Amino acid sequence: MTSDAVDRLPQRAFRLIVTGGGTGGHTYPALTAVRTARSRLAAAGRGLDVLWVGTRNSLESRVAASEGIEFEAVATGKIRRHRNPLKMVSPANVRDMARVPLGVAQARAVVSRFRPDVVLATGGYVAVPVGIAASLCRRPLVVHEQTVRLGLANRTLAGRAERIAVSSESTLSLLPEASRSIAVVTGNPVRPEVLTGDADKAIQSLGLHGFHRDLPTVYVTGGAQGSEQINGLVAEVLPWLLTGANVIHQCGPANEEALRARAAGLPAELAARYWLTGFVGPELPDVLALADVVIARSGAGTIAELTALGKAAVLIPLASSAGNEQAHNASHLQDAGAAVALLGDVTPDRLRDAMGPLLGDVEQRTTVAERARAYGRPDAADRLVDVLFSAASH
Repeated sequence: MTSDAVDRLPQRAFRLIVTGGGTGGHTYPALTAVRTARSRLAAAGRGLDVLWVGTRNSLESRVAASEGIEFEAVATGKIRRHRNPLKMVSPANVRDMARVPLGVAQARAVVSRFRPDVVLATGGYVAVPVGIAASLCRRPLVVHEQTVRLGLANRTLAGRAERIAVSSESTLSLLPEASRSIAVVTGNPVRPEVLTGDADKAIQSLGLHGFHRDLPTVYVTGGAQGSEQINGLVAEVLPWLLTGANVIHQCGPANEEALRARAAGLPAELAARYWLTGFVGPELPDVLALADVVIARSGAGTIAELTALGKAAVLIPLASSAGNEQAHNASHLQDAGAAVALLGDVTPDRLRDAMGPLLGDVEQRTTVAERARAYGRPDAADRLVDVLFSAASH
């Protein structure tokens, strides 16, 4: 329905409100959807008028500014979760929840003025007042969920949505029964450039001339800021790891000096196969193309990229992720044989035991990678944009 979806739209600029943010997991899928919608509309000779509604001084406000996207801020409230429901009735929660009606009023004024053809909500607390406002203004609302289970914001909006776009088939059975009929599996949008990497280019541009191409390459990452947990685990097993692999280690800028000092005692032959960096920038697609195994967190964006690329991975969930969603993501892939998940108390020995079979058995590594690819949806952005266009044309 890709081309037909555009043809059924009004013969004018398409008007889209995007809301969601707070973290990259909510922000970057929305940005990829905006870029894809703009590209497809331009190919059909149409324009896109887009407004991002989010929180002031936030990641989404900075992303919108860098993309030249108009931005409006509204008030929102954050719910601080606790296992004990009684402890959720805290002064901070009560104060923040009191801001939600103000946010809804502000968002309603924005939606009424902008008159979008459709509103896309990708999660995060700011999505709630905007999604409610879309419903009050009778504008179609599409909710997109990046993780296996609906996040709190998207659960709140599910009953008001025209469509619920989910990233995984397994999410469908977890939806409220009334919502299943409007749910569609799109996958989680991945930046197109991530899918176009070149392994040889990584070798040349990063100067990885000490790498042995007959050995597997491991890419270690804990996200842009790095992960002290992952860095510490890898540092403990590094001499063992380098006997059978090349290693690219993205450790976070604050951790680079200490790790470089720790690696200084490596034998020269092993040190030549270890490339440490605080941050991986535009060369990330090439690094991912070179990697045979990835050690990483299990956030929704990471999962989407690794499965779209078909990468074998050892996933170490962030224990403090909202709703324990990273553990659910990792467990879901492990149950399908599409990754190895290290849950609970992770030790260097457990990491070594997880990595050993993937590095030493090409067939096993290939099987895990193929199962990961089966879960990947590299066309997720197009699928989500189809859902937006369809909801707008009803």
